Amino acid sequence: MARGTLSFNKWISITARATRQALKEDARVKAERRGDISLRYQEWKAGKAGEQTWVKPPVEGH
Repeated sequence: MARGTLSFNKWISITARATRQALKEDARVKAERRGDISLRYQEWKAGKAGEQTWVKPPVEGH
C-alpha cells in the first residue's frame, strides 16, 4: 500500500471487494449478505429517549 495514497478504510474496502469477487457464486452471495448493514439513531433530551429514526433501513429478504 502506497503511503498517503489510500486511507486504511479504502484499502480494506478494495481488498474485501476483491476477495468477494474471487469466491464461488454461493459463497459470494453469503458474503455479500454479511456486508449489508442497517443503521438507526435515537436522540435523547432531558434524560428521555426520543423516537428512533432509520438512516439506512434493513434490507428485506435477508
